[in-house]
Amino acid sequence: MLDKLQNAEKRLEEINKSLSDIEVINDQSKYKTLMKEHKQLTPIVEKYREYKKAKNEFEEAEQILDEGGLDKDFKEMAQQQLTSARNDIERFEEELKILLLPKDPDDDRNVIIEIRGGAGGDEAALFANSLFRMYSLYAQSKNWKTEVISANPTELGGYKEISFLVEGDGAYAKLKYESGVHRVQRVPETEAQGRIHTSTITVAVLPEVEEVDVEINPADLEIQTFRSSGAGGQHINKTESAIRIIHHPSGTIVECQEERSQIKNKEKAMKMLYSKLYETKLNEQTDKIAAERKIQVGTGDRSERIRTYNFPQSRVTDHRIGLTLYKLEAFMNGDCDEIFEALAIADQTAKLTNSENS
Repeated sequence: MLDKLQNAEKRLEEINKSLSDIEVINDQSKYKTLMKEHKQLTPIVEKYREYKKAKNEFEEAEQILDEGGLDKDFKEMAQQQLTSARNDIERFEEELKILLLPKDPDDDRNVIIEIRGGAGGDEAALFANSLFRMYSLYAQSKNWKTEVISANPTELGGYKEISFLVEGDGAYAKLKYESGVHRVQRVPETEAQGRIHTSTITVAVLPEVEEVDVEINPADLEIQTFRSSGAGGQHINKTESAIRIIHHPSGTIVECQEERSQIKNKEKAMKMLYSKLYETKLNEQTDKIAAERKIQVGTGDRSERIRTYNFPQSRVTDHRIGLTLYKLEAFMNGDCDEIFEALAIADQTAKLTNSENS
């Protein structure tokens, strides 16, 4: 581990030097690549320097105590420094192990989130809208941008399904654990008896990818146009601007009808198609990928229930890590970091255990 840390520190110093070179500054492609590497190395090197400082303080205190001849107060002070530095060293070592874990190459990407109503009919569709609002508010708190790609609204204000793009630094890293079945327990507004109903919706989180990540043969695509429609099948557009793309080799179908321009709808639909095919490509990369992403989708099957939202008890429970919070209203208003960060830590801990056992 120390060799890796020394190499990282040396590499960061080289990058800092290169970034002040006028030739590199003028070469935007090279400058951007170096800045990305700089961003990845900086937290590792900063933690390593904290570790080295604690190590020096420990050795200094140890030497003072070994020499002896100290008065009571000075000896006590040196002993406190020794204990404090030892605790810091142990903590920094654990943090450095996590920082040195292989990084998910998709973490810095934007994401496409798909939400679909499951069991529960109209109530499931209303909850799909609630989750869309929750993710939108969370994105807003991070200064990320959201953009609807495709939506199928219901007359009661819900969504049978909705797909949207979240653009922002580290969006996939934060949101990738949301894939799976979300269950809601609440009294629907249409329920006269006040009985609690249970509904489910499914969420899929896809990293937004570029054309270079996935090859698509134009001959494999069937592109259909149709009229955009609103809730209840009412036409909201008299021209056939909506786009449906069918990728015949995989059977993947994507749609976009949010824009009035057929060209813009096609661009958005192609983004979705690239991301879906990229996800399929990743999932086909055997058990290694499945093991690394176990925390994200459990067994890899999106039918697995990952979280329950209990409105009567104001309770949100994430079943993968056994975490329950009694702050459902705040969570639904975008205050999601406590659970999102706990999921990331659980994922890192699992990966660390796997790397130590392998």
